[in-house]
Amino acid sequence: MTAFRVALLDDYQQVAVALLALPPDVEPVAFGDHVDDEDQLVARLRDVDAIVCMRERTPITAGLLARLPRLRLVVTAGMRNAAIDIAAAAARGVTVCGTTSTSTSTTEHTWALLLALARNVPAQDAAVRAGGWQLGLAHTLSGATLGLLGLGRLGAAMVPVARAFGMDVVAWSPNLTAERAAEVGVRAVGRDELFATADVLSVHLVLSPRSAGTVGAAELARMKPTALLVNTSRGPIVDERALVDALREGRIAGAALDVFDREPLPADHPLRTAPRTVLTPHTGYVSARSLRDYFTAVGEIVAAFRRGEPVGVLQP
Repeated sequence: MTAFRVALLDDYQQVAVALLALPPDVEPVAFGDHVDDEDQLVARLRDVDAIVCMRERTPITAGLLARLPRLRLVVTAGMRNAAIDIAAAAARGVTVCGTTSTSTSTTEHTWALLLALARNVPAQDAAVRAGGWQLGLAHTLSGATLGLLGLGRLGAAMVPVARAFGMDVVAWSPNLTAERAAEVGVRAVGRDELFATADVLSVHLVLSPRSAGTVGAAELARMKPTALLVNTSRGPIVDERALVDALREGRIAGAALDVFDREPLPADHPLRTAPRTVLTPHTGYVSARSLRDYFTAVGEIVAAFRRGEPVGVLQP
């Protein structure tokens, strides 16, 4: 009997096979690099029955699905993945399933980026390693205002830590109500006030056609020249060109980014050389525990699908 083949895409940490528990008749094949070219993807995936996606690293488009007639199952981390054409998959009889997820790792990473930027950690570290000593001045968080762009699960998780640092917290999103803000313990403000008053602006919107470009040139112009921006949500929410210009012209004090318009970030991208930045390669959700939980859930989803009892099915 032919084995049920499962492709594990974008396994950057090269841990997928070790963490994935599958029945003996299921054959996993892991790819540690990222491929954009559709022809190359087809060559890799034409003989697999299932694809396991790590977030939105590789788009599963209608065009790609049409060239993979053997494919029967797509699994993604989390219950939302804008890079998978779920309607096209359904039309071809391909089941798309998602796993549960937690916000703990992303919240911790957001604070790691925020503190590294505020305390000038990368530059200080580089100075010491180069034989130097103190370099520049840090930003104090106590008494500063944290502006949350989005107050869903991830945005709300920022609040207790901010309070521990003695920060005031304000928030705005298109649908934020005063009741929701009060429930979380923050003050709802208008859009313009959010950008104008935040000493640290942290992005927590869900990416959609409506939210793309929410932080553009006009919004960056409203921010204080001493303000910091942190984005661990999705790259397109912030206009990268406008952000690079603001950083180079000193119109904001710095930016910490874990997400980008295009990932992996191109080698010649101007953000790589932009001043006063802290950059990480979309690792907010990546931890030993989060990946272990994810691949445990993937194994359960594959086993359930093989039994004819799919779980975590995502609808178009």
